[in-house]
Amino acid sequence: MKKVSLTLLVSLFCIFQLSAQIDLGESKALIKRIIPTRASAFEVGYLPQENGKDVFEISSKNGKIILKGSTGVSIASAFNYYLNEYCHCQITWNGSNLALPKVLPVLKTPVKKNSDFLYRYYLNYCTFNYSMSWWDWKRWEKEIDWMALHGINMPLAITGEENTWYEVYKEMGFSDDDLKGFFSGPAYFSWFWMGNLDGWGGPLPLSWMKSHHELQKKIIQRERALGMKPVLPAFTGHVPEAFKKHFPKAKLKATNWTNGFADTYILDAEDPLFAELGKKFLEKQTKMFGTDHFYSADTFNENEPPSDEPAFLSKLSAKVYEGMQQADPKAVWVMQAWLFYSDRKFWKEPQVKALLEAVPNDKMLLLDLATEIEPVWKRTQAYYGKPWVWNMLHNFGGNVNLFGRIEGVANGPVQALNDPNKGNLQGLGLTMEAIEQNPVLYALTMRHAWDSSPLDLDKWLDGYIRNRYGKVTPENREVWQILKRTAYNGTTIRDGAESILTGRPTFDSTTIWTRTKLNYPPKELLPAWQLMVKSIAANGSKEGFQYDLVDISRQVLANYALPLQKKWVTAYRKNDWESFQKYTQEYLILIDDMDELLGTRQDFLLGKWIKEARACGFTPAEKDLYEQNARDLITLWGDANSPLHEYSNRQWNGLMKDFYKVRWQKFFDALTTAHQKGEKYQHETFEKEIKQWEWSWVTSHKDFMAMPKGNPNQIAQKLFDKYYVKIQQAYE
Repeated sequence: MKKVSLTLLVSLFCIFQLSAQIDLGESKALIKRIIPTRASAFEVGYLPQENGKDVFEISSKNGKIILKGSTGVSIASAFNYYLNEYCHCQITWNGSNLALPKVLPVLKTPVKKNSDFLYRYYLNYCTFNYSMSWWDWKRWEKEIDWMALHGINMPLAITGEENTWYEVYKEMGFSDDDLKGFFSGPAYFSWFWMGNLDGWGGPLPLSWMKSHHELQKKIIQRERALGMKPVLPAFTGHVPEAFKKHFPKAKLKATNWTNGFADTYILDAEDPLFAELGKKFLEKQTKMFGTDHFYSADTFNENEPPSDEPAFLSKLSAKVYEGMQQADPKAVWVMQAWLFYSDRKFWKEPQVKALLEAVPNDKMLLLDLATEIEPVWKRTQAYYGKPWVWNMLHNFGGNVNLFGRIEGVANGPVQALNDPNKGNLQGLGLTMEAIEQNPVLYALTMRHAWDSSPLDLDKWLDGYIRNRYGKVTPENREVWQILKRTAYNGTTIRDGAESILTGRPTFDSTTIWTRTKLNYPPKELLPAWQLMVKSIAANGSKEGFQYDLVDISRQVLANYALPLQKKWVTAYRKNDWESFQKYTQEYLILIDDMDELLGTRQDFLLGKWIKEARACGFTPAEKDLYEQNARDLITLWGDANSPLHEYSNRQWNGLMKDFYKVRWQKFFDALTTAHQKGEKYQHETFEKEIKQWEWSWVTSHKDFMAMPKGNPNQIAQKLFDKYYVKIQQAYE
């Protein structure tokens, strides 16, 4: 392996180096947002980088806690480190603990940390829809604070991209009618931006474009004020169908994502218009938002190139970069390496090498998008000299499940840093498709941002428990040991299993996007549930404990659906209708019970998702459109015949009872009716009918509970008393 050149490292450092004139006011404001009544106990200051590395220092002076850092992110990370290590507090999406001691602990000697990772990357295109579709500035502000606290300094920033393109195309003479079928609805931007679909979920109101243009301004301003370098979008070739009308000689290629959507159109990179359009877009974007010279562009997201000839791929890559460079000579292309993972048959060594080597090493950054699942860097000679980022992907589609590769995340980044073949490893990141779940995995990954020494996972988990629950007891320590061995061992399946309850009704134990294979024997999770319920008296007042209690209870019940399904399937096949009625009724009651449990936490509310969607609309028609987008994404994903139905399934209050339960009830009724008539059940007929019912549900409007209801401790205890022995017997 060749050594990384000094010129490359200097070039990268110069591009990314942050000004010494950091905005200390923003750091103070962040602290005040998080602990408004105690913020005056903290002082902030600047500390220069050391050997090109970000650094922070924590000390005490005259009764104050002094936080110094090389950037606003460094200062925020120092603050988070102090909260974790000295105050035993914790900030997560799913239950925070900010019960600070009355007297803040002082440090006898200063603590200094630096980062071995130049880039600490955050977000995936999909996150912007599976989690962020309906976020307002208040929610974005909270997330940017979370980023800074966890050391993130390079977030993907693509909010409002549709408005930039709208203005570019309007200046090129396109009419609103030309563009009406181009822009997707708000829940589908990720796949629109990546060139997978046009128009679905639209037509997009102009009011959305304008409001989210303004939202992007706020996002970018705050991220930069804290010392982050946002990654902005660039042109990858995706153009409107009307492009043919305006430029009849343009070289266009129709492509199809093969997921139930119409063709989209890609402008050939060799067409002179390609670089010209790429330049127009970046110039317009820079005028609107400024630039930090990092641009995201993914040329073939789950779409195969028209040729596997290395010369073709090399020329294409060079043209994409040329479009960036013409607008910004300092441009660095940030590429998701997902294509090399998702289409390994196409992207062999000659193809990968050709695509990458057409761009100078210091002008491209590769995101190894799912390193904890499959480290692509190991089969590409560490991306042939390009700087690259180690990422945890973890969640696909926003599905709700306890899952993760906790050992891999604990050790992976450190092992990569110490690997002699690591090439130009420059970053650490999080590239999940959705957030606001399994908070332990995200805290653990970003622990490496400021400490790349080998990790004692059990010791780290003790700290996590203490910060989350207020104390470490033998019971909750054993809970996390069980979770580490079961749900979080993550070694035999790619992503977390779903419950059969969320699948379109079937006699099978799995469906296409409801994969029920667990990475552990489900009975082994039961003791964790028992210990959590036993710990209610000791820990039940803590938000983090309540979330974990509900989540573990939910997982146990979700797993139990499978053996219960087998009982009614067996009864049906034996023509035992008394048992069939008994077990199908229990199955439906299980859904009701899960719905009640999930309703105790805002993390699991369909009503919250829909309310936030409707709040984005300015007119009744817009509100209805956004509600339909919100309902569709998490159920059918597309139209009534969508092959992606259930890809983004959610175990949420409201969805369990109003969608999944009704489907199962209709299925059971169809089976019963056929039996009573002495006819053979026709599953194809049922499928046609249920698809139409599902589409009717997607296009309907209804208010669901948007605030939690009930005491999570009491309801978890009630369900434990009702189900524990029954589930234990089912597995025995």
